[in-house]
Amino acid sequence: MQKTALIIIDMQVGMTWSGAAKRNNHQAEHAIASLLAQWRAQGAPVIHVRHMSRTPGSPFWPGQPGAEFQPALSPLASEHVVEKNVPDAFISTGLERWLHTRGIAEVLIVGVSTNHSVEATARTAGNLGFKTFVAEDGCYAYAQTDFDGVHRSPQEVHAMALSNLHGEYATVIKSQDAVSQLLFK
Repeated sequence: MQKTALIIIDMQVGMTWSGAAKRNNHQAEHAIASLLAQWRAQGAPVIHVRHMSRTPGSPFWPGQPGAEFQPALSPLASEHVVEKNVPDAFISTGLERWLHTRGIAEVLIVGVSTNHSVEATARTAGNLGFKTFVAEDGCYAYAQTDFDGVHRSPQEVHAMALSNLHGEYATVIKSQDAVSQLLFK
C-alpha cells in the first residue's frame, strides 16, 4: 500500500525574517521537522514546495536568500521539489500528475501560512479527490484584519482557516496522530 505523501509548504528562509512575534504556533517548525524525520525514516514520499515570487524585490524572488529552504527543512536529493508562483501548490506545477504517476492518493499538508498557501493547496487537493490531511500544529498564521475591519489574532486566523478546511476539503489532525494514523497504518 502506498504511503501518504508529506507536503511541506513554503518553509523558506524569508519566512523567518519578520513577523515572528505576530504569528501563532511557534512550535510549527519543530512539528514539521519531526514529521519530516519520520517520513524519511519510513521511506515515505516527501514533497517540498517553495514560493518563487513574480514581484521584483520580493524576498522570495528567484536567487534571493529568502527564497531558499530553511536549512533544517531542506530537501534531500531524492525528495521532490515543487516551485509555485501562486499560493496553491497544484496550479501550474505538475504536482497532481507527480502524485498520480506514483499512485499516491493521500497527502498530509504542513507549512505556512495556514490561511494562504496551506488552505489553498488543501482545498485543491480535496477537490481533486486526494484524501487530504492538514496537521494543525504543523502550520501557522499571522495576525490579519478581516473584511469588516476587525483585527484578528494569529490564532483566530489559524483556527478559521482550519475550520474552513475540516470536514469539507480535508481532515485536520495533530502531527502525532498523523504519524500513527497515516504513516504507520
